Amino acid sequence: MKIVHIVEPLSGGVATFLKLLVEQLPDDSHIVIHGERKEETPSSEVKKQFTYPNVKFLRWKSAQRSLRLKDDIAATIELYNILKRLKESGSIDVVHLHSSKGGFIGRLVSRMLGIQDLVVYTPNGAPFLGNTNRLSNYMYKKLEKLASTFGGQVVCCSASEQEAYEMAGIDVLMINNGTNSKRKEITQVKRKKNEVFKIVTSGRIVNQKNPAMFNKIASYFEEFKQFEFIWIGEGQEQDLLTAKNVAVTGWLNQDALSRIVDDADIYLSTANFEGLPFSVLEALVLKKPVLLSDCVGNRDLVTGGLNGSIFKNEKEAIKILQFYNNASMLSVMGEHSGSYCKNKFDHANTGAGYKKLYQKAAFKDTLIAVN
Repeated sequence: MKIVHIVEPLSGGVATFLKLLVEQLPDDSHIVIHGERKEETPSSEVKKQFTYPNVKFLRWKSAQRSLRLKDDIAATIELYNILKRLKESGSIDVVHLHSSKGGFIGRLVSRMLGIQDLVVYTPNGAPFLGNTNRLSNYMYKKLEKLASTFGGQVVCCSASEQEAYEMAGIDVLMINNGTNSKRKEITQVKRKKNEVFKIVTSGRIVNQKNPAMFNKIASYFEEFKQFEFIWIGEGQEQDLLTAKNVAVTGWLNQDALSRIVDDADIYLSTANFEGLPFSVLEALVLKKPVLLSDCVGNRDLVTGGLNGSIFKNEKEAIKILQFYNNASMLSVMGEHSGSYCKNKFDHANTGAGYKKLYQKAAFKDTLIAVN
């Protein structure tokens, strides 16, 4: 099959999702139409991770994150012309849209070109949960509802995201995000007893990830030298991480990131909302106990308290002390993290789910004719 992916931008969790998906579908051709955000990892660096001959990239130059009418009209016209050329050359069996901006413009353009039945849309994070401003969330919810009338199949990546979309009155399917749960464990020197207790997180330092709460939690432990908080990543709200026990590493390659997470005692997420976060899936693969904010996406990754805990505010997050005082339980919880990820969030299942969905969209007319 010829699958056209539309992403804005080619970075973060969307890039991770796309890379894992392409790995699982090596017999299909993939054309990736992508935007770029200057404040994040350049797309030229991300493309280096795609070492597959069946993947080609096309730049979507006018795509940008913010809602600006003039720029969005330009992005719509540009995408229309790109997809029109691909359609006329017979290069489209399926259009897979990733993230909210690509999802809205992509569905509108696909409708204009009469290929809406070929569309699959994966939000990877409901945009109407992303702001503390209720008016903004209401507007994004209305835009998602409007875009759902253009055609295509919405696919949520977690059960809690599916619930959020259904509550918004939007029909969806659900295919869990997945990661490579069978990777070899990292060979590492064993930590010494009484060493610093390390709490790690990973991702863009932006409102969605709630660095303000992360800083408040770290501040509680500021006077205790045995606690260290690590944020892997960077972003526009980095200045909120002022606690003296917080270290910010900046962006790291996958190997360096994995080593830091593997060396930590627990993985902490303070996110306001997620789709199904690959950063937490990575922690599960590395057999880390997790302490996660009670939000869409996060709550799907804790199983009955066996592999960690959910918290609603920074005061509840102080249960970090319970982890510290019960060190013998950390390895037990870590084993539960690893097995939970392997059983429920393996990328082979994700790939198989999308393969089936692609075939249904691409060959719908054939199936109807046969029946």
